[in-house]
Amino acid sequence: MELLKLTVKPWSSSCLLLGLVVFIAFLASLSDAETHYHEFVVQAKPVKRLCRTHNTITVNGQYPGPTLEVRDGDTLVIKAINNAQYNVTLHWHGIHQLRNPWADGPEYVTQCPIRPGQSYTYRFTIENQEGTLWWHAHSRWLRATVYGALIIYPRLGVPYPFPMPKKEIPILLGEWWDRNPMDVQKLAIFTGAAPNVSDAYTINGQPGDLYRCSSKATVRFPVDSGETILLRVINSAMNQELFFGVANHKLTVVGVDSSYTKPFTTSVIMIGPGQTTNVLLRADQPPGRYYMAAHAYNTANAPFDNTTTTAILEYKSAPCNAKKGKSSTPIFPQLPGFNDTDTATAYTAQVKSPTQVKVPTVIDHNLFFTVGLGLNNCSNPNSPRCQGPNGTRFAASINNVSFVFPRTNSLMQAYYQGQPGVFTTDFPPVPPVQFDYTGNVSRGLWQPSKGTKLYKLKYGSTVQIVFQDTSIVTVEDHPMHLHGYDFYVVGMGFGNFNPSRDTAKFNIIDPPKRNTIGTPPGGWVAIRFAATNPGIWLLHCHIDAHLTWGLAMSFLVENGVGKLQTVQPPPLDLPRC
Repeated sequence: MELLKLTVKPWSSSCLLLGLVVFIAFLASLSDAETHYHEFVVQAKPVKRLCRTHNTITVNGQYPGPTLEVRDGDTLVIKAINNAQYNVTLHWHGIHQLRNPWADGPEYVTQCPIRPGQSYTYRFTIENQEGTLWWHAHSRWLRATVYGALIIYPRLGVPYPFPMPKKEIPILLGEWWDRNPMDVQKLAIFTGAAPNVSDAYTINGQPGDLYRCSSKATVRFPVDSGETILLRVINSAMNQELFFGVANHKLTVVGVDSSYTKPFTTSVIMIGPGQTTNVLLRADQPPGRYYMAAHAYNTANAPFDNTTTTAILEYKSAPCNAKKGKSSTPIFPQLPGFNDTDTATAYTAQVKSPTQVKVPTVIDHNLFFTVGLGLNNCSNPNSPRCQGPNGTRFAASINNVSFVFPRTNSLMQAYYQGQPGVFTTDFPPVPPVQFDYTGNVSRGLWQPSKGTKLYKLKYGSTVQIVFQDTSIVTVEDHPMHLHGYDFYVVGMGFGNFNPSRDTAKFNIIDPPKRNTIGTPPGGWVAIRFAATNPGIWLLHCHIDAHLTWGLAMSFLVENGVGKLQTVQPPPLDLPRC
């Protein structure tokens, strides 16, 4: 038998040099990584909006809070000091937190809350992510005012996959209540009714010209003619999908969440709570003043804030009005109607990955999750605590299970410590009862059960979830956010999902990668991912009213083999319940 000789073709000097250059570049990229230290003081500060001053919960006295700017590979060390009157946690929305659920932040899921007068230091590293993300409180309705942008630039020497913009502008879309948002939530929890809708939308914390006492503080963005600007748009609103546009200017979408996309041009974007969208805007219009504006995309048969927030894109060379010595009135964009689902659907369908991606094709867990609202019956329908429709209390659920957050310990701490009785792992993979999900649903199916149920996944297993909206109470676009993961959105449609018909139409070539995706109202959306991040990870609707009512569940992803597939030990200062 002839031995296989390992004859090595002589490498050319250029090949050796290339290999050396690549290796040195790799080492340089590691050495360029920085550690950023921040102190976030959560505290009440006077904030005046809509003619009134409120003692508002802020970070470092800022509303919105500080913008974090890092590069892929950097580490963040953020000491959160709670000087407010409420328990608080902070979530770094969209950060993968590989093997590190302790830094993820959702209250009673991966940590117990930081109590007033206490602190906790979040430590995490950005690993193979770049784009626009954000951070926010993940403890009741503190998120209404405790949030900020988290911008991840490419590693040094790595360019954007599009022409370098002249400047970059974070655009944080929010909601403002002319009262304490915590009191709004508290009243809704007490009565069982829907919470009061917001009084204004905001851009970077300011309502804009169309609200009382607001025009002097309207945000203005000066630009030079001909320059290209990257707008990093973040929907920080509590309960509302939004349409956003800039008068007379086209927007070229180049990224969503923390992933790049095939560029496409649009006059308007639709963005759900939790989502981010990067768009390029070229200042190619006659010098003047142009409104950027956002208003509601509302898919539910329910009250909503039907107002419009504005900021101003202002060309530096814009002429002034000679008569009054003032600039001309800004031009207003044409935004779709609040119920224009056709425009929202057409926009979402255009979002795709820039190249072919590796989508799981062999599925280990094929999950079908009904998502939507419900109503809990009351023994005394006329009581103050039963002010929902027909003397009920609002509820929400996934697969008829309304998620109950524990109070004696967090899910992750209980799992790590082996503490029994905090949760079970019997979350149903399919609805307990099959029915016409988007049709006329029997009232006997409107009341969900309650439970703290998790679904267990082995490390490395592949998962497909079809989120099916239901018509219980009302159909609605539910922006579903999965902590600890990105996922590929392989398909969506209206009506009831039909696996034999709809699966064949899935896009497994260039589907978009996201961390938050909406269910079409009265429809379904399908996602796929591989469970390669051990820990307990919350999945929930990012409409906070729905999260309060229980539209959530959690995945328990087991450890794999070895250190790199195992949850790291908890930090010593992890808060205790």
